[in-house]
Amino acid sequence: MTNNPQGPQGSNDPAGSTQMFRAFVDEGQPGRQAAPAPSASGGSRTGVILGVIAAVVIIVAVAWLALA
Repeated sequence: MTNNPQGPQGSNDPAGSTQMFRAFVDEGQPGRQAAPAPSASGGSRTGVILGVIAAVVIIVAVAWLALA
């Protein structure tokens, strides 16, 4: 079996691909810090709300048809 390095948080990366990718991305950009995580946009929240409403409507319609 191969030697599996552990990540900075101590999580096991079986393929070691995460460390290789980070090394590749960080190569050539010595002064750059990690980018902040993107925040949730309003568009995705609207989609989730519409999806929940659609699911509730479908469940109510199926229950109404089953009981009628």
